[in-house]
Amino acid sequence: MSSANQNLLSHIPSVESLIQVAQSEAWAQAIGRRLLVDSIRAAVDKVRAELLRSTDDSPERFGEGVQERLRRSVLDEARRRVEATEAPYYRKVINATGVILHTALGRAVLAPSVLKQIQSELGGYSLLQADVESGSREKRDAQIERLLRQLTGAEAATVVNNNAAATSIVLNSVAAGKEVIVSRGQLVEIGGSFRLPDVMAASGVKLIEVGTTNKTHPRDYENAIGPNTAAILRVHPSNYKISGFTSETSLADLVRIGRERGLVVIDDLGAGPLIDFSRFGFEKEPTLQESLQTGAHLVTASADKLIGASQGGVILGRSDLVQAIRKNPLARILRVGKLTLAALEATLKLFLDEEIALAEIPTLRMLRRPLDEIAAQAERIAAEVRGQAPGVSAETIDGYSQMGSGSLPTQNLATRLVEIRSDVIESGEISARLRRSSPPVFARVHNGRVLLDPRTLLDGEEPSLIDSLVASLSQ
Repeated sequence: MSSANQNLLSHIPSVESLIQVAQSEAWAQAIGRRLLVDSIRAAVDKVRAELLRSTDDSPERFGEGVQERLRRSVLDEARRRVEATEAPYYRKVINATGVILHTALGRAVLAPSVLKQIQSELGGYSLLQADVESGSREKRDAQIERLLRQLTGAEAATVVNNNAAATSIVLNSVAAGKEVIVSRGQLVEIGGSFRLPDVMAASGVKLIEVGTTNKTHPRDYENAIGPNTAAILRVHPSNYKISGFTSETSLADLVRIGRERGLVVIDDLGAGPLIDFSRFGFEKEPTLQESLQTGAHLVTASADKLIGASQGGVILGRSDLVQAIRKNPLARILRVGKLTLAALEATLKLFLDEEIALAEIPTLRMLRRPLDEIAAQAERIAAEVRGQAPGVSAETIDGYSQMGSGSLPTQNLATRLVEIRSDVIESGEISARLRRSSPPVFARVHNGRVLLDPRTLLDGEEPSLIDSLVASLSQ
């Protein structure tokens, strides 16, 4: 840093004087003193750091009014910090990526009826774990258990805060200190670099790998069973598929082995659909009902993903095993709160009529959205951008949407994309401007193009998306 820039540091006004000036401005009058002071101090630190890094010795930086310019710079930065602090971080965004269950964007979108129930019933005190008839304490997830039993035929059910937690508490409850057999081809790594072997170790069980990456036979399981074996675990691969020269032991064979050798059979279904989507043209995925009917003793799955509720992990199965899970000290650690329970209750009720679930749950509706409807919306968006942003290329092209979050892996959904190109603004900068919009817009960037997929747009979002696009493409 030059000596001239060093001298500029002495012209930065004191924090107290900056507070006095700020208190006369509208943005500072509506906030508490602590937030104002903290923001001004942080802004002073930022301006000072920028001066220390600067190598700019241009004369105009040091002329008349330098202190006022520095004061304005600090106050503008403080105002930005206040606005960022007061704005909700967990806020609405527009998902134009085409990834239906986008982990970074909140995964499953809750159905309108779910939000309505939360707003109307949870605004004050709400029933959580009391019986209205007797007034006595009841299981907080009693209603969830009733609905899951009705929908799946399970003997018993409970819910924890996600499917990894469900798998962990199940393993700990039925096999702590003992061996659990898993096919080598199912030792998956799930989101956030959580690996199944690590989850199993943290659950207090010993992993016994059998078979090879591409082939595992019933005899592999049978030969691995020893005096300390407690369970067999089948894990849905979630975010990948092994194809070609492969062989996988069926759940029916695992149930047979478990019955013959006195072992608990656990089926981790991951996305865990309640509806068979193969009739809509997708590859067959096992449903919760089918797993239980085949004879799995315990089944785990995500409460969001293909069910479409808020994040949670459902556990279904034999009454005595679910009771053991409820008594596990981890159950208290992993239990869910009233918001999750209310969202799951309202979502599960939609599945009591499958056609209502398909029509009202956003995840399922987007999954089945007709291609011609998506194409028409893509054409409208492209035409509006061309008309309002001259010099910008906005065309529609064929592409694919994805389910995301390890659901329906490798099953791409045909879609129609809006392709945006600009000779003046780089694609990464367009994408960054879209994210800074209000509400933020998330799109794809590929080979110098910004790509937007209407499949994941919700009702009423099209005008906001167009406005954000036009603003982002302005010079």
